[in-house]
Amino acid sequence: MSTPIGRTRTRGVETLSLDANGTRNALSAALVSGLAGALADCAADEDVRAVVLTHSGNTFSAGADLRDPPGPDALVGLLRQIVELPKPVVARVTGHVRAGGLGLLAACDLAAASATATFAFTEVRIGVAPAVISLPVIPRTDPRALARYYLTGERFDPAEAVRLGLLTTADEDVDEALAPILDGLRRSSPQALAETKRLLTARVLETFDRDAAELTALSARLFASGPAREGMTAFLQKRDAAWVV
Repeated sequence: MSTPIGRTRTRGVETLSLDANGTRNALSAALVSGLAGALADCAADEDVRAVVLTHSGNTFSAGADLRDPPGPDALVGLLRQIVELPKPVVARVTGHVRAGGLGLLAACDLAAASATATFAFTEVRIGVAPAVISLPVIPRTDPRALARYYLTGERFDPAEAVRLGLLTTADEDVDEALAPILDGLRRSSPQALAETKRLLTARVLETFDRDAAELTALSARLFASGPAREGMTAFLQKRDAAWVV
């Protein structure tokens, strides 16, 4: 079976691409496991200065794979792995990001998107909550601005994602926006990058230590609930859920 993660390297920057286009890069057990393995390889490889996390197709990630979801513990582990990786992880987005995909985005140290990207926390529309992904999302975003999109599931654009704190930068040409960032990382000492990242992620990791067990349990409870079953069924059948008024 082919891996859902593509890998290339240019001048010390390892690019990991989510390549499960048949499911719009939904966070399946296989994709989460494959990405975790690739990140572990990067952490152990002294020749890797930084990691770029990107995607093929028109979707960065559609969120949890409702047909083959990873266990909540596996997703928590992946998000923490990105935050703790001793090398900067940079998201490169040129398509749609939904629900759990925004957890990946928030876990990255830096994030850039093109004008074609769109974003939405769609969990509330299928009867669940953005529980596990809150571990990296809430510490890195503006709480008042975030509340609107958490509570409504509305779609928003790259400029709004920058205002929220989900993106570092947005530009018509995402690679042009990333060029000075990657150049800066290549010019920086690996030791200095690792220690500087530790300073920047300390509060995010405090949130993981404090809240991971509670939010994992909340996620499991909500996904097993009647409203979630109705919401997921409605989503798969492309109809409104029963609660829509």
